[in-house]
Formats: sequence, C-alpha cells, structure tokens
Amino acid sequence: MERAEARGDNPGCDIALHGLKKGYGWLGRVHRIRDWTYGCIAVSNAEMDQIYYALEEGTLVEIEP
Repeated sequence: MERAEARGDNPGCDIALHGLKKGYGWLGRVHRIRDWTYGCIAVSNAEMDQIYYALEEGTLVEIEP
C-alpha cells in the first residue's frame, strides 16, 4: 500500500481472503491453476477452515508479496 500511495496509485480495497464458492469445494487446490479472484487471496476450503480455526475474530492479516 505504501508503494502504491508513493506512486499516487490507488492500492485497491475490498481485498478478501476466502475459500471457494459454494459447490466448488471439490476443486481443492486445482483452483490455483488460474487467477480468478480479481485481487483477492483464494485458498481451498480445507485451508480456509484451518485459517478460520487458528485465528480469533478481528485478527488483522497482513498480506505481503
């Protein structure tokens, strides 16, 4: 965000961390073949379950390149 702001660019908003859409959980990790998220971070539903149970509600998640 700092780099984007320094360049005068909009760093974006509404970046989400999410699992697969309802009915697509069977894809598992295959969803990684193509970027379909428009900037979000997508993980398999099993991975999302791990993240959900590892963090407390309200925990900030920092995403780094």
